Amino acid sequence: MRADIVILAAGQGSRMKSSLPKVLHAVAGKPMLEHVINTAQKAQQALGEGKIHVVIGHGADQVKAKLGHYDLNWVEQTEQLGTGHAVQQTVPGCAGADVVLVLYGDVPLIQTSTLKALLSETKEDQLGLLTINLPNPMGYGRIVRDGQGSVKAIVEQKDASEEQLLIDEVNTGIMAIPGSKLQNWVMGLGNNNAQQEYYLTDVVEKAVSEGCTVTHVQPEKSTEVEGVNSRIQLAELERAHQKELATELMISGVTLIDPARLDIRGDVKVGRDVLIDINVVLEGNVEIGDNVTIEPGCIIRNSTIAAGSIIKANSLLEEAEVSAACEIGPYARLRPGAKLEEKARVGNFVEIKKSIIGVGSKVNHLTYIGDAEVGEGVNIGAGTVTCNYDGVNKHKTTIGDGAFIGTNSSLVAPVNIGAGATTGAGSTIAKDLEDNQLGVARARQRNIDGWQRPVKKS
Repeated sequence: MRADIVILAAGQGSRMKSSLPKVLHAVAGKPMLEHVINTAQKAQQALGEGKIHVVIGHGADQVKAKLGHYDLNWVEQTEQLGTGHAVQQTVPGCAGADVVLVLYGDVPLIQTSTLKALLSETKEDQLGLLTINLPNPMGYGRIVRDGQGSVKAIVEQKDASEEQLLIDEVNTGIMAIPGSKLQNWVMGLGNNNAQQEYYLTDVVEKAVSEGCTVTHVQPEKSTEVEGVNSRIQLAELERAHQKELATELMISGVTLIDPARLDIRGDVKVGRDVLIDINVVLEGNVEIGDNVTIEPGCIIRNSTIAAGSIIKANSLLEEAEVSAACEIGPYARLRPGAKLEEKARVGNFVEIKKSIIGVGSKVNHLTYIGDAEVGEGVNIGAGTVTCNYDGVNKHKTTIGDGAFIGTNSSLVAPVNIGAGATTGAGSTIAKDLEDNQLGVARARQRNIDGWQRPVKKS
């Protein structure tokens, strides 16, 4: 079966009060439309062949600039005249499809399992609807049934009678249309309604008038079909989604001190017996091994943390690799390219960039290590700086196994510090040190007797 998927993403979203197209506003760090695209791709992998068509309009250039790397059929709706009009723009591209599934770019949390269930319940020449019963159906189109319980129409809120407004089963907008009926049903829509728009929901009446069965499926959770029309709704959906993500982590063996104070904005893989304290943000692709502890206020972005490591409070890791049993922070920053080997320690107010810190080495406080390779068992004193940038190019510092870098040393790259070598505190090291050498490079101290401290003039 060829199942084409149409995603409607042309709306302006005026209530968002934003120059950004509504579908590009993020949930869990990813544009709403991208959530829907990813779900559509997963659904197609399960179903087989088909195309994904995305209808864009307001801010079309911005949408394509952000998500143009996806292999999609972009269709522009130059005038926004309703959902039916939007789907009309895709009819030529859907020629030959057995079924066309309609999704929405501002309904980001729909699940692949729900879409598969809808398609499995929708047989040939049947119209499939995704409906839901809501305690407060305000704003939704109502599902109108006949005396036998069969669906006969969807009536929009503004066109509904007082009796119809009492119906709590509503249309989510998501539907499966048989490909053989798409041309006739969609291109034949009219706009005789309060909004003078072409409603996609009117295909229900067309299906009923032709004697076609209208089937329906309901999602497991209401959040799957909640749309976003304001920043308030966006925030509510964000919190609901974060709660679901936190629940999944706890089920997999993670202890969360407060699930409401964790934000996940990407794909996270975790081991067992992980502990995550409050106000932690996990972004991008994050892998966390067994028995890792992440203290409050940490941001972990596109990084891996191996088993038994501790990330102390208020530390930032970005595109970093942390091996087993390391200790980082508090207030440490690992920038892109930072790699810590087993049992390495990076302490407070230390910044590591594009550098390897060897097994068991310590960089405990107030230090910058950039473009460096640090061997095993090295101790780097407070205030050390690798002077890696000459104003044009970056240069490398190499520190051998067992070296001892004294407090407040400046290592002017390119420079090599041999194994077992030592630098005296306060030294500026611009020449290589051989193994086991001591390097001292600082001005000779002078002690002046009878020194008169300057005083302010009256």
